[in-house]
Amino acid sequence: MEYQSFLIKYAEIGVKGKNRYLFEDALVQQMRIALKKCSGAFTVHRTSGRIFVEAKGACDTEEVVNALQHVFGIVGVCPMAERPIEPYPELEKDVVAFFGEEYPDRHRTFKVHCRRQDKTYPMNSQEIDEALGGALLDAYPELKVDVHHPDVMVTVEIREKIYIYTHILPGPGGLPVGSAGKAMLLLSGGIDSPVAGWMMAKRGLKLDAVYFNAPPYTSERALQKVEDLAAEVAAYTGPIWLHNINFTEIQLAIYDKCPHDELTIIMRRFMMRIAEKIARGTACGALITGESLGQVASQTMRSLECTNAVCTLPVFRPLIGFDKEDIVTVSKKIGTYDTSILPYEDCCTIFVAKHPVTKPILDVIERHEHHLDDIIGEMVDKALETDEIIIVDAEGKRVLKHREDPLTGGM
Repeated sequence: MEYQSFLIKYAEIGVKGKNRYLFEDALVQQMRIALKKCSGAFTVHRTSGRIFVEAKGACDTEEVVNALQHVFGIVGVCPMAERPIEPYPELEKDVVAFFGEEYPDRHRTFKVHCRRQDKTYPMNSQEIDEALGGALLDAYPELKVDVHHPDVMVTVEIREKIYIYTHILPGPGGLPVGSAGKAMLLLSGGIDSPVAGWMMAKRGLKLDAVYFNAPPYTSERALQKVEDLAAEVAAYTGPIWLHNINFTEIQLAIYDKCPHDELTIIMRRFMMRIAEKIARGTACGALITGESLGQVASQTMRSLECTNAVCTLPVFRPLIGFDKEDIVTVSKKIGTYDTSILPYEDCCTIFVAKHPVTKPILDVIERHEHHLDDIIGEMVDKALETDEIIIVDAEGKRVLKHREDPLTGGM
């Protein structure tokens, strides 16, 4: 069946009290952006705790549902038959015909549930439930009623129009992107960081991202891999401003002047410093990393203390309590896993110590970083000057050779 109307269900937004309209407005905006990718024209409007999408003409139902299932804040998409307000006999005919077209195999259980917002309608909800249930049983004797666990829930909403639906297709849940602000994701080519970005976007954050490149030790394929990961996340978040930073000189200096068992910790500290500088220049209020407690040497509690010490912005680590299988499960769900396991190494895997320290002492790390004092400031400034901004979305990318407008980047 082809549909032209869709009811949108949300959950968490519904308990937001006096601020609820702000989240509803943000959700409507994100839905309109998502629907621009679909063929045809659409209107999105909200009324009395409901959000509706209506196609202005023919539309591809599967395409519309897929677009809406990538919008954070939506927990369900209901393709609906839409009818004008009509007397009960006509409503009964419409529901029976709708069910017959939707379910050629009628050996199943069902229940009717009516919501009557229009109190002028001459029958109340219970009366409509009973009448429609009887009509369906008369029309299709194979059906059976199950009021507790039906195979099909036939829902009828009587509002300014009559809406009929039986399917609730799941959405990703969460909060609309942008409703919680904006943050900077440290994006590598691994499994973890794209999942971390997706999870924080689900909590309403707009994402920018930074990638630390190390040519010639990392290849163009490694950068392409990160762009592809950003595009896969952007299918849910909208365009991501990906900052590509040349980190080679800083890594070589750390390798040359600092103890090798501390390479990863010191490298991470400088990544966090640079990411924070970019974040502050692009109105980001936090950093996001894909760290999971104890997964590798640089993610022990002591190691995280050392990397945290260089930041004043909050650092969000949504995967901190996940094991690897948890993370892999999410990465497969959101479509990043196959890209993440491609064999193109990033700078974190190339410049890794053979025997990294697992219980670093902050004072010791800071003392060893002083070996870089005469060169590191200039190197950090130089790295920031290499910032190439790649605007990535699900459809492709656009490269800015310089920061054209850093304060509006990714807004």
